[in-house]
Amino acid sequence: MSDTEPSGESVADWDTEASGRSTHSSDDSFLATASARFEELRHRFDLAREIIRGSSQPVRPFRPAEDGHLGTFEPPAGQTEIDRYWVNAPFAYVVITHDNEASERYYHVVEPDLDAFEQSLLGRIKTDIRAPLMYQATDEDDIEAVLSEELKRLLQTYGIDLEMSTFHSLFYYLQRDFRGFGKLDPLLHDQHIEDISCDGYELPIFVYHDDYTDIETNISFKQKELDNFVIRLAQQSGQHLSVGDPMVEATLRDGSRAELSLGREVTPRGSAFTIRQYADDPFTPIDLINYNTFSIEQMAYFWLCIENNKSLIFAGGTASGKTTSMNAVSMFIPPRSKVLTIEDTRELSLYHDNWLSSVTREQLSEGEDIDMYDLLRSALRHRPEYIIVGEVRGKEAVTLFQAMNTGHTTFSTMHADSIETVINRLENEPINVPRAMVQSLDMLSIQTQARIDEKRVRRSRVIGEIRGIDQRTGELDYASAFNWDANTDRFQSNDSELLSEIQNERGWSRNELLEEMRNRRRVLSYLQQKGISDYREFTALINEYYADKQRVLDRIAADESADDPTVTSVDQ
Repeated sequence: MSDTEPSGESVADWDTEASGRSTHSSDDSFLATASARFEELRHRFDLAREIIRGSSQPVRPFRPAEDGHLGTFEPPAGQTEIDRYWVNAPFAYVVITHDNEASERYYHVVEPDLDAFEQSLLGRIKTDIRAPLMYQATDEDDIEAVLSEELKRLLQTYGIDLEMSTFHSLFYYLQRDFRGFGKLDPLLHDQHIEDISCDGYELPIFVYHDDYTDIETNISFKQKELDNFVIRLAQQSGQHLSVGDPMVEATLRDGSRAELSLGREVTPRGSAFTIRQYADDPFTPIDLINYNTFSIEQMAYFWLCIENNKSLIFAGGTASGKTTSMNAVSMFIPPRSKVLTIEDTRELSLYHDNWLSSVTREQLSEGEDIDMYDLLRSALRHRPEYIIVGEVRGKEAVTLFQAMNTGHTTFSTMHADSIETVINRLENEPINVPRAMVQSLDMLSIQTQARIDEKRVRRSRVIGEIRGIDQRTGELDYASAFNWDANTDRFQSNDSELLSEIQNERGWSRNELLEEMRNRRRVLSYLQQKGISDYREFTALINEYYADKQRVLDRIAADESADDPTVTSVDQ
């Protein structure tokens, strides 16, 4: 930073004097009002004086090689650095350290450094920049340019010339706090983080990292700061949060799912939040194959069953990947089919033209709540072919199973750790689906989160098929089409009555069924080998397969022949 500062009282002096004003004059409201008015007039005079004086702040793009690092980091005593990566280059990065004595890892967010004067200057800029931002009609894409211009204008008004590294540091904090998520912004930029948890005032935030699992960060909030933060998150999501209504579930602007609570009434250690992050692009079946959550054979099985209108529930514990898997296999839905999704909070993201998304609404003043039951009843009037419900847990399940019985294909999720538990939950309070209706469900995929080689992984533990009611016992009969062997981390396939049912419905011979499964495995294997996991490319090829299967298979054969001259036909 240059040595040039405003003549007379500096920006630092403004904040020091403002913060140091006596509060004892509250006994005399007239004097307090007069004092505040005097300070306002003095501030305007200072601004006017600096406008006359002026400055010429040159602005250019940040050049890391020339301007150096904006933020510096030294590991705390007793800790060693084990990893470092950008989360918002060139402004913010993350350092992972390890404390040998405590045998713990720590997550450090490193943002641009500001000295005392720069921090005071940033506070003054935030105050003065609010009005111009409020009264400008600005498109979302233009906010960065507007912030940069307003920052430059204010610095010229103050008569301050800054080095480019300081200018860009100030710009980063303005953008982070006005457009982003404040202190949490670097965490929400980190693609390695799945969950962010704040448990109360002045407590360190914890994150779930895909490499380092649960890890403590260097971020925390003071009481007023945290209260304001959770209220702001709720407001930005179109939700209301107050002392009288202190808990809310919301979807943030970036699609993340947040559970928020205000004050100490329901969370004694203070306001709290948990944010579930989702990838910008949804996971595809190829991603889940690469993670070994499912095998290629299992995905080919889902593909054929979904095309042939078989209903499916994904069940498992918290963070077992139920919604992710359901979203991924939904990419197998034929391209022109009408799809309707129903959720409490937006999590599903389909790359599908004929898709109607609906979300429940909690009405706080006029009108009535719109719950999943209401949305599902309305959905049936839209005549969808596929209905996807975020999670079944109440009376809406009966309507969902009625839809199954009347020919609609449905997907949903449940919290349960086995096929038996799913059936038990469906048949008992508070869901109460009659057993005769439950048998209209075709498939159950039970997912689990396990540890393999000290890493947390997600696996499909069993894919079961509902085979109707046993006439001898009156119980629901089911069998597993696929099982996961935890010892070998491999999937085993069993006989599938559902595939035999599809064979009969399509009028295929057994050889035709096996050939169709083989073709689909081949397509998925090809996509995996070519590294095609982008959901747009994946969906485009699946849709092309529906339109002209042979053309896709011929292109794959030609591509394989070019790579390996010994391959000459699709059948080989």
